[in-house]
Amino acid sequence: MTAPPLLTVPLAAPALRPFADLRVTVGAPQDAGCGPRGRRRLIPITGGEIAGDGWRGRVLPGGADFQSIAVDGLTDLDARYTVETDAGELLYVHNTALRSGPPEVMARLARGEPVDPAQVYFRCAPRIETAAASFAWVHARMFVGVGARYPDRVEMRFFVLD
Repeated sequence: MTAPPLLTVPLAAPALRPFADLRVTVGAPQDAGCGPRGRRRLIPITGGEIAGDGWRGRVLPGGADFQSIAVDGLTDLDARYTVETDAGELLYVHNTALRSGPPEVMARLARGEPVDPAQVYFRCAPRIETAAASFAWVHARMFVGVGARYPDRVEMRFFVLD
């Protein structure tokens, strides 16, 4: 016996449209040690670059990535920073992410050692806010992304969910 469908009409999976590529430079981690909710670290954001379809800009220094790292290396990320386009428009980015992989790979990553990005699951869900009229549409869209962590930077690609 087949169960009746739950949906009135079939719903299509959202399409992904490229939004921007980012290279975010980072400083040395500030490690607060292990507490009841895992290891807490703050990673200063020192700068970087961003490029989208027909626009470019820079990641402004002064942001940070607040991390919670579980015993097995599973890492919850909460990064907040500002991007300035070459046209002078400011975009505030609040990017939450999840990073995981084999414990030995995650331990190497936490020590600041280079690892093969293919060994690490790094997915993110950025939220973007701005006062710039040319980017006002971002308030009514959701974004997802993928990333790779290197000793001195994070590289990410953000997509619009259409």
